[in-house]
Amino acid sequence: MTLLSQTVGKLDEKSSLPLYQQLQRALRQAIESRVLGPDDALPPERELAEEFDVSRITVRKAIEGLVGEGLLVRRQGSGTFVLARVEKNFSKLTSFSEDMRARGRNPRSVWLRKAAGTVTPEEALTLRASPGTPVYRFHRIRFADDAPMSLEYATILASCLPSLESVESSLYAALERAGNRPVRALQRLRAVLFTAEQAELLQAKEKDAGLLVERLGFLQDGRAAEFTQSFYRGDIYDFVAELSIAT
Repeated sequence: MTLLSQTVGKLDEKSSLPLYQQLQRALRQAIESRVLGPDDALPPERELAEEFDVSRITVRKAIEGLVGEGLLVRRQGSGTFVLARVEKNFSKLTSFSEDMRARGRNPRSVWLRKAAGTVTPEEALTLRASPGTPVYRFHRIRFADDAPMSLEYATILASCLPSLESVESSLYAALERAGNRPVRALQRLRAVLFTAEQAELLQAKEKDAGLLVERLGFLQDGRAAEFTQSFYRGDIYDFVAELSIAT
């Protein structure tokens, strides 16, 4: 018997709880007790099936449930891993893609909307822009490997980008190519509860705890160029900042 089953125990065929749910509970216990630590690889499905004396279909169903909960992540060609919490430095102006690559993860996006328009009254006030100022809007789901991490709603002054199509995967990379990457930002963080729509997009549950970060980015000349609202999964993200005594 391997260490994993020694720690979490065997499954009970006489229990009223389905075997896949028992296995989910056992794996969840192993993760919470750090028998399986952050970024640890899960044993292959075949080995888990043999160890717990269940079918590979049962194992697969149990794993899929934990992937949906945000406890595990599948990495193509590598296997299934325990999803580590992400520490986001709240005092550094970095993009999501840069943060994920720095942690050895593969960032990608699923676009929900790319559109040209003009500022709303609220955006005009926030961006200090005149009514009718052209903007581009970019809405997307941000993934690390195959795990949905956040929803991002960005409004960018159209004068900062050559075109809507110039943004492929990284918004900040496109702004940098255009010479208009923000060099400083004001950020505001607050707790939220996900709506049903947000929860579905993030593979979470309605009213799960989330973190909303609002960022107002400024160019070198002091002009506001970007207003972004990002909704992060509270079960995955930790925001940290280094503080010092004012002098």
